[in-house]
Amino acid sequence: MEDSIKNQVQQQFAKNAGKYVTSIRHAKGEDLSLLVSSSKADTNMDVLDIATGGGHVANALAPLVRRVTAYDLTEEMLKTAAEFIRGNGHSNVDFVKGDAEQLPFVDASFDLVTCRIAAHHFPNIPAFAEGAFRVVKPGGKLLLIDNVGPEDDRFDQFYNEIEKQRDPSHVRAWKKSEWINLLENVGFRIEMIVCFPKPFQFHDWCERSGLPEEETALLQTKMLQASKELQDFFSIRTDESGGLSSFSGEAVYLQAIRPS
Repeated sequence: MEDSIKNQVQQQFAKNAGKYVTSIRHAKGEDLSLLVSSSKADTNMDVLDIATGGGHVANALAPLVRRVTAYDLTEEMLKTAAEFIRGNGHSNVDFVKGDAEQLPFVDASFDLVTCRIAAHHFPNIPAFAEGAFRVVKPGGKLLLIDNVGPEDDRFDQFYNEIEKQRDPSHVRAWKKSEWINLLENVGFRIEMIVCFPKPFQFHDWCERSGLPEEETALLQTKMLQASKELQDFFSIRTDESGGLSSFSGEAVYLQAIRPS
């Protein structure tokens, strides 16, 4: 089952790799700025960016640290990220293909481990968290950003359903409470939690995942026919023609330290 999901992830991101490099949502945003400013990055640090995607975290940290390892399951994403990052003049980034749940790095080898807008594609998030704890140095930090599901089970189910319908490689956006519980049980100590509203422009969101028009229409219908309670919670908005224009979710920045 997990192999099937990972194959879906590779297929999904291979065909849409370029869109994730140019996506404004991924390239910029207050979450990325917060990660960089909170990292306290310095030129003695080695960084592992898990599921690097378009390479935006690796690109932002490269000028500040000694070395970045940009790590991703999908070869096409790594190639696209490498073109982007090297095109910006950064030569201290290594590009390594591999599974976020099976890190091939020695224990305590990184000062920072980062992962941004990716964990909802992982079939086994506990394995990812355990691996991140293993490879970060004592006193080192995990800087994690991801979309999160609401704490209310009804809203959580709806959000994950629409994400899955839009992108079959979506596994599950975890709740904030689940992340906190997992990271503390693995051994991390939570230092910072910051929540961000995450507005989505509906058609851009669908186009980025390569969703065909007929499936986009079905998803739009599902969202527009949702209960008033759901529509209010997710700020589902229509345009002048009555089509779905936007809705809002939530993302979280979690900063956790491996105790010395």
